[in-house]
Amino acid sequence: MSGKKIVVAITGASGSVYADVLLQKLAALKNQIAHVGIVMSDNAKLIWKSERTNESWNDYGFAFYDRKDFNAPFASGSAKYDAMIVVPCSMGTLGRIAHGISDDLITRAADVMLKERRKLILVTRDTPLSLIHINNMKTVTEAGGIICPASPSFYSNPKTIDEAAATVVDRVIDLCGLDQQSFRWGETK
Repeated sequence: MSGKKIVVAITGASGSVYADVLLQKLAALKNQIAHVGIVMSDNAKLIWKSERTNESWNDYGFAFYDRKDFNAPFASGSAKYDAMIVVPCSMGTLGRIAHGISDDLITRAADVMLKERRKLILVTRDTPLSLIHINNMKTVTEAGGIICPASPSFYSNPKTIDEAAATVVDRVIDLCGLDQQSFRWGETK
């Protein structure tokens, strides 16, 4: 099967709308994708239920892995996953990734992506930022990761929260190298 292999990690930061919109868009782009593996922290499920008032993470037909499953394919570089997206990325997860603390599947997979020089995209969602957060972002960036803050744009005139979240998710999908129809600055609709 051709197509990209992508890991999506969902952590317990507020902003499950970003993960939900991403999963929707990845499902719509399935012709470009060979495999999507998902790992969620326990807090991510609680936050999703609170913010989205559902458990729709189960609705997309992707493979789920327990956060302690170090036998998941993307726990090793030999599986050759193309990209990993941590969305939303909590500051705790960012800190563990920045310092190579691979204590669960999320941080192990991120470590693999960095060591293999593959795409690691962290959709950070916190404000304000402390100097510790900023330095952790710097460390991840210097190691080859991409910090893509969950900062929506408004020039496309989003009408709903999901549409505003999509302005961030569309950037993430572009960073993964997937082709999509999206609002592009300076282009007519």
